[in-house]
Amino acid sequence: MLTSKTPNTRNFQRELDKLLIQITTAPNLLLHSCCAPCSSYVLEYLRQYFKITVFYYNPNISADAEYQKRMAEQKRLIDAYNHQLPDNAYPISVIEGDYEPNVFYAAVKGLEQCSEGGERCFACYELRLRKTAELAKQLKQDYFTTTLTISPLKNAAKLNEIGEHLAEVYQIPWLPSDFKKKNGYKRSIELSAEYDLYRQNYCGCVYSQR
Repeated sequence: MLTSKTPNTRNFQRELDKLLIQITTAPNLLLHSCCAPCSSYVLEYLRQYFKITVFYYNPNISADAEYQKRMAEQKRLIDAYNHQLPDNAYPISVIEGDYEPNVFYAAVKGLEQCSEGGERCFACYELRLRKTAELAKQLKQDYFTTTLTISPLKNAAKLNEIGEHLAEVYQIPWLPSDFKKKNGYKRSIELSAEYDLYRQNYCGCVYSQR
């Protein structure tokens, strides 16, 4: 089992590059998004290859007002992208998941004192990606993935490990990623400034806020 300290030598960005070269007709992608800033680069990057549906599912966000603010920014960004659609890109749709913080608290029960980036975060990754895989199966998507790997604070190897496991469980291909590579994180900061996006300074849960 991969832990927060386990090294991983796979280059997930290189694996994604190889897959994108093979795409001839645009597959359907269910993209879990944590927030508008993180999705900004990912959507700009992938919308030329996929018909993307953004799935906003983040029960880890503790405050309702914070959740609503992030959701509104996500929709605003997608509307802006769809109104400025390049010829080689596909329109983006969005699905808002249920806001159920009690589900998050149940998932991380007993892990409250874990350090940031450790087992509590891994349980949160699994919760959100499992919900994404379930919906991808229901909607008969061709792939599913998450924007979370764009963050320098998130464990991309662990996210890909969880995604690949759920792909086997639900029989929906996982799209490998490490979106922070190729200056992805830097580009997300530029796009956040360009679209004047609200950039939060914590992931959303009460533990990271502390």
